[in-house]
Amino acid sequence: MKEGFSSQQYLSTQSAHIRERIEHFGGKLYLEFGGKLFDDYHASRVLPGFKPDSKLQMLMQLADQSEIIIVISAKDIEKNKIRGDLGITYDADVLRLIGEFRDRGLFVGSVCITQYANQESADLFRRRLEQFGVKTYLHYPIKGYPNNVSLIVSEEGYGKNDYIETSRPLVIVTAPGPGSGKMATCLSQLYHEQKRGVNAGYAKFETFPIWNLPLKHPVNLAYEAATADLDDVNMIDPFHLEAYGKITVNYNRDIEIFPVLRSIFERIYGESPYKSPTDMGVNMAGYCITDDEACREASKQEIIRRYYTALAGLADGTRSEREADKIEFIMQQAGVQSSDRKVIPAAEARAKDTGSPATAFELPDGRIVTGKTSALLGATAAALLNSLKVLAGIPHEVHVISAEALEPLQKLKTAYLGSKNPRLHTDEALIALSISSFYDENAQKTLDALPRLRGAQAHSSVMLAPVDIKTLKKLKVQLTCTPVFEGKSVFY
Repeated sequence: MKEGFSSQQYLSTQSAHIRERIEHFGGKLYLEFGGKLFDDYHASRVLPGFKPDSKLQMLMQLADQSEIIIVISAKDIEKNKIRGDLGITYDADVLRLIGEFRDRGLFVGSVCITQYANQESADLFRRRLEQFGVKTYLHYPIKGYPNNVSLIVSEEGYGKNDYIETSRPLVIVTAPGPGSGKMATCLSQLYHEQKRGVNAGYAKFETFPIWNLPLKHPVNLAYEAATADLDDVNMIDPFHLEAYGKITVNYNRDIEIFPVLRSIFERIYGESPYKSPTDMGVNMAGYCITDDEACREASKQEIIRRYYTALAGLADGTRSEREADKIEFIMQQAGVQSSDRKVIPAAEARAKDTGSPATAFELPDGRIVTGKTSALLGATAAALLNSLKVLAGIPHEVHVISAEALEPLQKLKTAYLGSKNPRLHTDEALIALSISSFYDENAQKTLDALPRLRGAQAHSSVMLAPVDIKTLKKLKVQLTCTPVFEGKSVFY
């Protein structure tokens, strides 16, 4: 894919802008960090050239000035809330984040448990953190939050919360996911700092929507598609337009809450340091786009992928019809249709020709490779092997999996593990390939091509088993599926 974003420019521009904001507030800034710090694959897909760890690399340039507060809601601990992308609970993710940050030389100062109301599970988690030497602080529910400003900004509101001890100019406030209480934690700290005579400021770091791109720019539409389940809507920031006469883009939740935030700022500072939600942001990603057309095309492809993800979720009961309908409308706004994703018509055509499920891959260089269902391989396993052979320069008619590797695997599946289907899934095909590579040079070349598959596109004419989805995800292949089940089965 053609690059359209400069990660190097982003690292320097973004870190410099954050330093300016720290100085603007006299040397102390609480930075609410939205989105993913690690593995931001959405950003890397819609802004080709943006590295998945670009935000982390940027923060590492500020490592000597910064410390991190990780926020988690006691309510989320109590109900064992799961991160959908990782499949782990929020409290487990807090421990993961602490380890990830420390491994990269970033200082984790503490964990703040918000919405604390003596939940037993929160107490257990707090003790666990303290056993690991992690400082923990408690913030409490405030009646009427966020609209009862007079109570919120008082000793009975923010005043009841623990004051979080910090020692560095930049305090990054992050969390396992949305709704954890990052903003409330920042504002509570501002209240306590002001009482102590410390001048401290607040800013927000959200990559999307990109405020200085047009409202209906595909990059911003792709963000709406990505958050369709949250009912986020991109909007012109009316406060910024009124204050400065300039059109900027923000999203509905920040715009709706801004009058309340302004009132809170006025009670803490005496006046609000910001005239609009856009003012609060520090995102400089829009200035680092080097090829607008490349980013537009990448974002359109992301919208189509999001649409098919929603359709697949609708088919298996994990997504709502409202979400799918919303993304379909976004597709219309972006001027795209399913056929614009080349692997979709390719997979559907192969399925029609063979009368059975088929899968198509688009390799990073644009070549289309397909695979059909056979007695030995599932369609996706076949397409995967065919794609690797193309990348390795191995002729199609050359077999790279030996019978000696294939037959024991099939026997294991059917005779010992009770499977009715002897065909190999993608993970099993890769195991057979790796066994064959021990004594077959062509198999070794095919296996060595795996890293070159990264960034490929794939589409299956039927819904895939979870094992195939997970395998392609690990290979960084971007998959979509036609929302129909193979045969009569709706359970894998």
